[in-house]
Amino acid sequence: MPNLRTTAISVSLLTLACAAHLRADAAEDYCTASTGKVVFRQATYNTNGGTPLPLAQTKQFCEYTSKSDGSQIDVLLDTLVTTKPTLAVLAYYAKEPLNSGCEGNPGSCYCSQLGGSDLFGGINAAGGGWVNNNLPDPTLEACIFPDMSSIDSFGLFYYANGIIRGIDLTKVLRYTPPAGDAK
Repeated sequence: MPNLRTTAISVSLLTLACAAHLRADAAEDYCTASTGKVVFRQATYNTNGGTPLPLAQTKQFCEYTSKSDGSQIDVLLDTLVTTKPTLAVLAYYAKEPLNSGCEGNPGSCYCSQLGGSDLFGGINAAGGGWVNNNLPDPTLEACIFPDMSSIDSFGLFYYANGIIRGIDLTKVLRYTPPAGDAK
């Protein structure tokens, strides 16, 4: 005879797994319905030369491409669809100016200024990013925040300077700040 407690735990775990799968499907559907494309990307170290090293994490991003100029912006699928605030979404809405003294990659510097990071392995020349070799521009520098939310570093930087890459994410992000909270 099966153990009632073990059966209950198994049913609970199966229910949670099914709910997570349904949420993932709904997020993918929302991405495509809002003119985006779901893209799987592999965390990869050493993308600036040598032999890239694929790391353990693979994440789904929603990629939006402008029909007029071909520019793109990517947002982590979970970040796109959450109805609660995330640090990445709040950074996008805030449009903070870039501090002086930034050297090198402006998207990466801006990401760091906002409290995120797009650096793999610290500050070194090896580089890294989120890679999908089936795309024309395979490596994405995604600004990841401490709450694990993420948006394209260059997309954040350009948007703060009045330039829309891909689309204006404020039209598709599920979280919108209360009136008066966005700059």
